[in-house]
Amino acid sequence: MFSLLQFDGPVLFAVILVILFSGLVHGTLGLGFPMVATPILATMMDVRSAILITLLPTMAVNIASIINSRESIASTRPFIPLVGFTLLGSIAGAAVLAITDPAPFRIVLASLILLYLWSSLRISRQWLDDNAMLAMAGFGIAAGLAAGTTNVMVAVLIIYFLSLNTDRATMVPTLNACFLVGKTSQILVLAVAGLVGIGLMLETAPLAVAAVLALLVGQRIRERIEVSTYQAILRKLLFVLAAILIFQFIGESGISAALG
Repeated sequence: MFSLLQFDGPVLFAVILVILFSGLVHGTLGLGFPMVATPILATMMDVRSAILITLLPTMAVNIASIINSRESIASTRPFIPLVGFTLLGSIAGAAVLAITDPAPFRIVLASLILLYLWSSLRISRQWLDDNAMLAMAGFGIAAGLAAGTTNVMVAVLIIYFLSLNTDRATMVPTLNACFLVGKTSQILVLAVAGLVGIGLMLETAPLAVAAVLALLVGQRIRERIEVSTYQAILRKLLFVLAAILIFQFIGESGISAALG
């Protein structure tokens, strides 16, 4: 079974820093913890290990975000089917993660990051309104699959919400609800598969506390510093991480040797 203690001191220290930074970003922007933490950790280890380390911290951040959110949870009611379909996709994605080689997920993760950065992509608002349930099923299942295999659900859902011109007061709590059900199902599936146990939960509990503390600091910063500044920094960081993941995938897959 996977254990956080299999890593040496420098890596563990780096993990703590990544968790703190990701929590800070999530608190400042209202989302982004797994989007930041997973690719950074994936530069030091395989994607599956990165996901296992962030399971409990991500859930803790989502719960704290929902509790401390100023936005009304009631505003998420029209998107309850989306949350349900996300749950189904997350179960399937986690099952895939549990039984397959995690190496290819580097390129999937990098692709999802680039998809997120390409936020100008839009779906017809008229089509989304005319096919509301079909759209929620498609985006929900796709987002769940992405979350289950790479921890990056927001890359899919952000296109859906931006296409609908959803206001922040509705989008943020709905995203956090999707994140929460996705993470809960992921933990359960991976536990059944024997990859997650009480030991890992206890090992990562301090990371969860650290993530929530950083989240609270980020929420205070949100009120004092221009969010656009953090968004610009985050976009640059994610682009660099996507490039690193692509080069790592090329190196590990032997594509570079084959081309040579």
